[in-house]
Amino acid sequence: MGEKKRKEDSKNEFIFGKKNYKFMLIGLAFIAIGFILMAGGGSDDLNVFDESIFSWRRIRLAPTLVLIGFGIQVYAILLNPNKEKNSKE
Repeated sequence: MGEKKRKEDSKNEFIFGKKNYKFMLIGLAFIAIGFILMAGGGSDDLNVFDESIFSWRRIRLAPTLVLIGFGIQVYAILLNPNKEKNSKE
């Protein structure tokens, strides 16, 4: 009888809450945008040097967005979804 109740209780619980998944998607979007901004800058002719690989967007902005995205991911993982439930009890 006790095993049946334990299985029923564990079925309905998720590790992360809705808020965690929202922050994870936001972080994933930041990471994706950062990598998209980093792409490009190549040259079709190997004998011609292209200065666009050293643009501000590729050197500063894109890596910053990727790091912010990873920070949001860490926050989303560490966020306690049951905080409101535990404080009310």
